[in-house]
Amino acid sequence: ITITDSTTNQFITPDEIRRILDDEYKGYIGTQIDSIDLAHVEDILDGRSAILKSQAYTTKDSMLNVIVTQREPVVRFQKGRKGFYADAEGFLFPLQSTYASHVQIVDGHIPIEVEKGYIGRPESERERIWLAQMLNVIRYIEGSRTWKDRIVQITVGKDGGLTMVPREGQERFLFGPPTDVEEKFHKMGLYYKGILKDKGEGHYRWVDLRYEGQIVCKEK
Repeated sequence: ITITDSTTNQFITPDEIRRILDDEYKGYIGTQIDSIDLAHVEDILDGRSAILKSQAYTTKDSMLNVIVTQREPVVRFQKGRKGFYADAEGFLFPLQSTYASHVQIVDGHIPIEVEKGYIGRPESERERIWLAQMLNVIRYIEGSRTWKDRIVQITVGKDGGLTMVPREGQERFLFGPPTDVEEKFHKMGLYYKGILKDKGEGHYRWVDLRYEGQIVCKEK
């Protein structure tokens, strides 16, 4: 068993893959090698939430070989006690009990309704649009050395607006809906370069980025 990306993610182990096949493809050990249904092996493994794709093949020494590529989450959504990951393509899959990926966390009033253990894309068009917008926000943050290091949490309010929580400082940035991403981060940068240097740490509690051409700051 080969897990191609085991150095970056550890959602599943070779022992778990053996256990899955033992449970769901009973009796394959000891079967003539040319009788093993390789497509069935792949279907069993590909149905697991943390597995993106598996490839099964046999060799002349009568060995069954399995190559597995794991899903790579880019964001973790935490909705109360219920949480789930999303990959870059907008595919949702559950948190794993054995491993937690270090990705951006979005909590609060997540407008996606899924049952615990759900695997797949959001069911409604509205949810898929919102998720695509959020993934755009995450891509922007992850693509920037400045914001990747500075933004540690994103909270979704009851009105759907985002609040950005930085690693340092007491400011909370009111981002509004997950749109006009580049413009809003540009204004956040202007706050750090100009307003913060002028007023000093701790002067403002809320920095509102929602208004076109304006940065509205509220004192502590």
